[in-house]
Parts: sequence; structure tokens; C-alpha cells
Amino acid sequence: MKEKKIISDWFAFFAPRFLCLTLLLGLLVRIVLILHPLTVVDWGFTDWLAIFGLGFISDIAFTAIALLPAFVAYTLMTYDKYRKPWGYILWGLFLLLTLYVVFFNDITDEYGGPLPRIVNILLSVLLLRASLKLFIPRIRKGWRTAAIYIVMMLYACCAVTIAFCEVVFWTEFGVRFNFIAVDYLVYTNEVIGNIVESYPIFWMVLLMLLVSGGICWLMVRGKDIRESGVSSWKQWGITFVSLAVLAFCGGLWLHWSYRNLQRKNLYATELQENGCWCFLEAFMSNELDYEKFYALLPQEEALALQRAMCGQEENGLRLVRDTLPSVQKNIVLITVESLSADFLGRYGNAEGLTPSLDSLAEKSLVFDNLFATGNRTVRGLEAVTLCIPPSAGESLVKRPDCSGLFSVGHVLRDYGYRTSFVYGGDSYFDNMGTFYGACGYDIVDKKTYDKDAIVFSNIWGTSDEDSYREALKRFDASYAAGEPFFAQIMTISNHRPYTYPEGRITYEGNPMSRRAAVKYTDWAIGDFIAQASEKPWFGETVFVIMADHCASSAGKTSLPLECYHIPAMIYSPGFIEPRAVDKVCSQIDLMPTLLSMLHMSYDSPFYGQDILSDGFRERAFMATYQDLGYYADDILTVLSPVRRVQQFSAVRHDGWSYEEIPLERPAEDVLREAQAFYQTTNLSFKR
Repeated sequence: MKEKKIISDWFAFFAPRFLCLTLLLGLLVRIVLILHPLTVVDWGFTDWLAIFGLGFISDIAFTAIALLPAFVAYTLMTYDKYRKPWGYILWGLFLLLTLYVVFFNDITDEYGGPLPRIVNILLSVLLLRASLKLFIPRIRKGWRTAAIYIVMMLYACCAVTIAFCEVVFWTEFGVRFNFIAVDYLVYTNEVIGNIVESYPIFWMVLLMLLVSGGICWLMVRGKDIRESGVSSWKQWGITFVSLAVLAFCGGLWLHWSYRNLQRKNLYATELQENGCWCFLEAFMSNELDYEKFYALLPQEEALALQRAMCGQEENGLRLVRDTLPSVQKNIVLITVESLSADFLGRYGNAEGLTPSLDSLAEKSLVFDNLFATGNRTVRGLEAVTLCIPPSAGESLVKRPDCSGLFSVGHVLRDYGYRTSFVYGGDSYFDNMGTFYGACGYDIVDKKTYDKDAIVFSNIWGTSDEDSYREALKRFDASYAAGEPFFAQIMTISNHRPYTYPEGRITYEGNPMSRRAAVKYTDWAIGDFIAQASEKPWFGETVFVIMADHCASSAGKTSLPLECYHIPAMIYSPGFIEPRAVDKVCSQIDLMPTLLSMLHMSYDSPFYGQDILSDGFRERAFMATYQDLGYYADDILTVLSPVRRVQQFSAVRHDGWSYEEIPLERPAEDVLREAQAFYQTTNLSFKR
């Protein structure tokens, strides 16, 4: 039998092998993503070189950073820490820390939830481990060997899992990890439950564990690591300095390349990046410093231009005045989860997914050229509630200082309305409860629903029909009390895992697919309108139905226009005349338009305008977390970090698809409008 090779320095053995693993996985992920049906490959030689050449460098740079925790574990493997008296002193200090955290108040208590319990358990386990190793010396060698295997397994498992998750995330969103992935990490309950309900998670985890175990076995095959540890303090110092320099330089390179190395094709840009670094950048960039990252106009010029376009006076308010008395109609605003316009038959879909919405559209005021402001629910909520363009970084809905913002609810409460936000899930998610509570809305979420009446729920919350049933009950109460009501209902069912009550629809194909969920969502809206039509308050109610965003925002460019086109309609038989409006407009314009139709007068800081007015400037706003888009005069202007500006001629053809052709000469007037809108929005909120 061949004698095993003895490994005396574990980190020197493990680090180069882990680097080879990450480079191989990085290469495989890029190849898989290039071959993915979603990816549009039309780049040249330099792009290919960047994808694999710069991608190779980026993977090396991030691996150096990723190895830092392993180096800490490697340092702690020395037996020197058990020498008397230092071993006992360190153990005593750790004991006091653990007792204090477990039995007295500590910083984690401020966060509540399971975090304090997790910290307590973790510290207790670590104390037990330290005690056993200090007082029973004979177990140290075996314990260290087990620790080495555990660290190697964790690293291999993380590398394999991240590679797999990148492919899944690309399939869903067409990009590397971004702010959405950060949100998914924060809201673990909903997201883990969503994954469990959407994928065969047991078999996937088992497969990844088997692959990770196989990788570790290949690494240590024919090797003896029982004596492995820190070979010498001199070698430790050399390794520390080398790794620290590599990690520092790697971080600088990754940050610079992420901000500056942009390609004409978004997919090429994403593929040259390291996915884990993209996640860290998104995590650190919750709010972008607009003055630092975006091209600016002189502030006075920006303010003057924005106020002129919004009809505002020097105090930033537009005095909306109507000569007719106000009409106090009840208002029900339904923001539908992930409803792209191309799901509707009205916009060319031949699958018959939305018979209820298509029928309602024939009886409604329909805005055929309305665009969403973003690709997340919070963007849509921000737009219809605050009526302002999207902000750079995270939506205002999710920021901690979201109180005191002027909203549609403020206008309606001044007219005696009772305002509420209805959501079938936990309004804690995406900070919705805090945001709408600060805006003066009553929060009606799953916690307040009649539990015995809930028909169906999944990890995200109750089905749409449960939310509508709860809303109807509250509308009846408001009517009985003689109060006009305004309710914003946020739907859930058209969201992965795409599950809903049985027996509501018939669908040929996978019942847990987005299209099946769209069909159920449509059925629920139709059923809600049918039930509402039998209520005594129906004739005095206006129904506004609009998507929060599209089902997907992936495309060749960062802001593909067809991926922001959403349905929007206002339905009120006998009050609003059915017709189609073809003007280019935005989510931020819908509620100001309705307020004008109700002849309401108020002092408005809104950027949104009355779409039906003769002086309406046709334009739309759309954004990712970093790219801010402005669509006007058939030109799409995109403002990006590092003061980057792009403009495209948007050519519409084949129904509702667009070709975005880079402009040879800048359209200065449209660019100035875009800068004025976004600059004043971002800087005024910051101040």
C-alpha cells in the first residue's frame, strides 16, 4: 500500500487547490450563461477577451479575498494558545463574554427576532468547544483534523452552491447577483420558503453535498493532514503578507472594474464580472451618492428646468386648482404583481391568459403606452404613492428615513378619505408596513386577516382572492360608517412558486408556471370586480388596475423598453368613459390623473402630471438600481454611475418590441430634461 504524503502546512496545501476550483467553476459558469437561451450574444473579439480574460483575473482577485477566513482558521489551529497561563486567561475572558451575552442585555437584542437566540447558541457551543480542548489535551489533534475537513468542505460547498445559484439567478433576472440577491439574503423566511416550494430542494442539496464531498476527497486523496497546522511563524508571516497584499489589490481591481469596464452589450458586462463581488457591491451600494456618481447640471439650472416642466413655483409646489367641486368617489387601486403588458390579449398575447382584464379594458380608460419605473415591487409602490421618478440605489420605500414624505394618501385624507394598504403577506417585507404607516395608511396584512376565512396561502402570503375578500369586508364597514375610502391592494399570487387555490382555472401545461399564475391572478381580479358590483358602494367607486412591474427586465441593454411596458386602466361604469390613451406616460402620472378627474385641488410636490391635459409632456421614467432611464421623443437616455451617459433611438416594431440604437450625436434637450428630473429628485430627498 502506497504511503500517504504528510501535509504539515494546511493553508499552503489548500489555498492553491481552492484557487484552481474557483477558476474552473468560474469558467464553467460563464460558458453555461453564454449558452443560456436568455443571453443575447452579438459581441466582438475584445468582448470575448474581456469575458474570459478579465473574468479570469476577477476570479483570482475574489478568491484571495475569500481565503481570508480560511487563513484565520489556519492561524487558530496552532497549539500555542493553550500554553499556560495564556490559555486559561483567554478561556476565562471568553467565559465572561458568553455569560454576559446569554444572561444580560447585548447589542443583538436591539434587532429582536431569532438573532439573539442564534448568537447565544453559537457562543455557548464555541465555549464548550474551547473548554473541551483546553482541559482534555488528547482530543486536540483529532479535533483539528476534523476542523480542517469541515473548513475544506464548507469552502467547496459554498463554491459549488454559488455557481449553481448564479445560473438560477441568471435564469430569473438575466444578470449577476444584484440588489435583489441582497434582499433575498435579508428576507430569509420568505425566500427560503419560496425556494423550497419552487424547486426540488432536497435533491439539489444532496447533489451539491455529494459534489462538494467528491471535490474534498480528490484534494486529500493520498495525503495525510493529521499533523497539519502552522508549520512555522516565519512561514505564517510570509503567507499573511502575501495574502493581505493580494486581497487588497484584488479588492481595488474588482471595485474599479465593476465601476468602469462597461460594454455595449449588458450580458458581456455581466459575464466579465465575478458574481460574488457583484453581490458585495450591491450590498454596499444601498444608496448611491448622486453628486459623486452621476453627470450633473448646475443645481440652479436643474431646479429651474424641473420646476418649469412640473409647473411648480419657487417653493417646489404646484398649485393644482379646479373650478369644479370635487367628486368624492371611493378609490380602489390594485397593483398587480409582475404583470407584463405582453400577458394581455390586448397587447398581442394569443394564449387567453387574461380574459377578465381584456374585458375590463374594453370598458375602461386604458393607458396603452404606460411604463413602469423599475423592476421591483417597491419601485412601483414608490411611483404610485409618491408620484416621483425613481431614486438611485434603493427605493425610498426601503430606506429607513422614509417618514414625512408627501403621498397620494395625504391628498385624499384632506378630503376625508380613510386610506389603507392591503397586502396578503407580511408587510414587514420590503419595509412596506413602515413606509405606508409613516404615510398615514392603515396597514391590513396577513396578520390582521380573519384566519378562519383564508382559503390558501404559501410562503409569500395568502392568495389574491383572500386579500380581495378582506378588502371587501373593510369597504363594507367604511360604507356603513359613511366614510369614503381609498385602498391600495398589492397582489401576491403572480410570484414564484406560482401556487394558488385549486379549481379556479383550467390551464394546459405546468400549473406551477408563471403563465398559470397570471391566469389565476386575472381570474381573481374578475371575481373581485363581480363581487364588488353587487355592493351598494360600487356605483360610487373608481377601480385603478396597474402592474407594479414586468415579469422580467432582462434584455440586451440595461433598460429594454418592452420590459417596462405594463397595463394600466381606470374602470368606473357611468363615471369614466371607456377609451384608449396612446400617450407615452409613467406610473407616477396615474394617480395625479385620477385626482384631476375627481376635480381635487391641492398643493402638489408631485412630479407626476395629468396625462389627459393638453399640456402633458409625453415621457416615462425607468430604472434599475444604478441605471436611470428617461424616455421622451423616441429617445431613451440612460444615466449611470461614473458620470456615464448613453442615448438610444428607440425604434418600435413588431407590436410592442423596441430596438435601441445608440445615437451618434447627443440629443441635448432630452438629456438636460433627464438630468434635471433625476438630479432634483435624488438631491432633494438627500437633503
